[in-house]
Amino acid sequence: MADTKTQQSQAAENAGRRKLVVGEVVSNRMQKTIVVEVVRKKAHPFYGRVVSKAKKFYAHDEKNEARIGDVVRLEETRPLSKLKRWRLKDIVRRTALVPETIVTDIQ
Repeated sequence: MADTKTQQSQAAENAGRRKLVVGEVVSNRMQKTIVVEVVRKKAHPFYGRVVSKAKKFYAHDEKNEARIGDVVRLEETRPLSKLKRWRLKDIVRRTALVPETIVTDIQ
């Protein structure tokens, strides 16, 4: 009897789990918002060739800690604005790129 209760509770827990996606930050110009591009690769059903499909997600970054080029994990959440439906869960890998600087040489 106890065995069926644990199975039911595990099934309910898995059903309510939030979706997770991993992608690369392509923009962090907004305050507390990042744009993450998630690329999914799938074999074509007939031709067998691998086709990549990219989608951009707007995510909430409370501490403004993600930078362009970082690989991040997003968690689904309630609607936070018109476009934001995701929240930054953690940074998987930091980028080694140096941020761009604007050079103004007037000669």
